[in-house]
Amino acid sequence: MSRPRQRLKFRYPLQHGVDTTGTDTIMFLHGGSVASWSWRPQVEGMPDRHLLTPDLPGFGARAGEDWLSLGQTADDVAGIIAAHARGGRAHLVGLSLGGLVATHVMARHPGLLHSCLVSGVPLTGVHGTARFLSTMQLRLWDRPWYWRAQAKAFGLPADAVDLFVEHGLSLRTDNARRVFAEVNRGGVPERLQDYRGPLLAVAGERESRLVRDSFPALLAHLPQTRAWTAPGMHHVWSIEDVDLFTRMVLGWVDASEVPGEKSR
Repeated sequence: MSRPRQRLKFRYPLQHGVDTTGTDTIMFLHGGSVASWSWRPQVEGMPDRHLLTPDLPGFGARAGEDWLSLGQTADDVAGIIAAHARGGRAHLVGLSLGGLVATHVMARHPGLLHSCLVSGVPLTGVHGTARFLSTMQLRLWDRPWYWRAQAKAFGLPADAVDLFVEHGLSLRTDNARRVFAEVNRGGVPERLQDYRGPLLAVAGERESRLVRDSFPALLAHLPQTRAWTAPGMHHVWSIEDVDLFTRMVLGWVDASEVPGEKSR
């Protein structure tokens, strides 16, 4: 088993805006190449909100932990919501792997959520050339140039690249292998239809079509789903266009608004 290279800078706080009042808790779940620190721009853009930014098992400050499964990670997230969210419920925002975890939270713990927003979620799995390439990535996992190439592919700004690369090199290959296996396999979580709250499903215009191709599966199980494509955006667009992502989250949480649509 490879050993993670720990960095104190990865220890980003779980809670933000504890002393704020009058709003519900928003929880952000990060993607599979980053950790909770990737939400710093959103945290800075929402100073009047109570926010939770946990590290998922195997990432960030929890790089030494084993990633077990999407379902068990969803249970981990549910425990954090129950313990720290106002009233024991939260609005859940998940990007990429975090969005997949969010679908399992919806299925396993629907009563903990006010609403959900997922972006970049290949719910029906990764197939063909995309699956082959994802498997090949494991051979390059400990190469700094690989992580710099990923940063460029994701359209990350220059000031985010070094931390992205450093964190990527801290991720255990065995955990990555288990994550890739689940993501590649895909599949709608059992009892997803039990979630009755609002759901916004988002895809970046410039990311893989696998994400948009998953919209029908979500709609089939959750007819209340609303879908939106973020113009010009790549996969990790919470960093690529901070202001747009933050406005989208606030509009959805506060008024169930979708960017570009008239207010209901």
